[in-house]
Amino acid sequence: MKRFNSILSLIAGGMVCLTACLSVSSNDTARVVEERPFVPSMTVSPEVPLQVSFCGETIDLKRYNMYEGMDRELSAFTYYHSTTLLLLKRANRYFPVIEPILKANGIPDDFKYLAVIESHLDPSAVSPARAVGMWQLLESTAKEMKLNITPTVDERYHVQRSTEAACRYLKAAYAKYGNWVAVAASYNAGMGRISSEYTRQQVDAALDLWLVEETSRYVYRILAVKQIFGNPAKYGFIINNKDLYKPISCREVAVSNDIPDLVAYAKEQGITYADLKRFNPWLRDSKLNVDGKNMVLLIPDKQDMYYGNGNVPH
Repeated sequence: MKRFNSILSLIAGGMVCLTACLSVSSNDTARVVEERPFVPSMTVSPEVPLQVSFCGETIDLKRYNMYEGMDRELSAFTYYHSTTLLLLKRANRYFPVIEPILKANGIPDDFKYLAVIESHLDPSAVSPARAVGMWQLLESTAKEMKLNITPTVDERYHVQRSTEAACRYLKAAYAKYGNWVAVAASYNAGMGRISSEYTRQQVDAALDLWLVEETSRYVYRILAVKQIFGNPAKYGFIINNKDLYKPISCREVAVSNDIPDLVAYAKEQGITYADLKRFNPWLRDSKLNVDGKNMVLLIPDKQDMYYGNGNVPH
């Protein structure tokens, strides 16, 4: 209580000084800045829910480790201001692409938040372990999930294709565990690790396992992102519709022959090479070898690429 009163006194003293500063002439500005005491800013602990919903299942968070695990991730995302703001903005562009694919594959919509924590919704993300794309797939896993990887093409960077591949993994994991929390944990640790730890530790719930810190935090990070995305203002994020990153319409161009020069090709399509690569990040060279496959390139609508022309994010 004494410490609390001392803090109140410090704040009050700061307010008195601030009032005095406002009455000082401009000639005394330098002296005032030097004498003004530090006043601590307010940092509020985010409210931790006692239970949350994930993939239609209720997760009880009252147990100490689960409550504190959720508190850690909510606090991290709440005060990781610039990054969380960007995630909220990017979601407006990429969730409309991801959501229908999850639904078509029978994967709960909540798994879109897994993509958020995996890559920050960046299709070009690359981890130190060489996991790539929106869903952070390793090359070996990607090939198992039937993605095309060649010297000029890497479909891990393809938002739609990589989402379909992630769905194949998630469905296989659900067939093994029959529980979506375990599926989420296995996406980080691998099914082999989760299965072996179930056996070794003799528990039947993924959140009861003792795992490396990254995996232990993983599910709580997904749950925390879902909470914040569901009610940004509650966690201090005020975003107007105009602030969101708008989806940009594209026309699809079927390609069945090699393109030896993508710079020239982009120019023929009326866009820059840079924009061709941004909208087709799976192109990994300045040329495209189709290797007998039919491919589709996205060509952005030039009129839809600008803000401030009456174009408002959806």
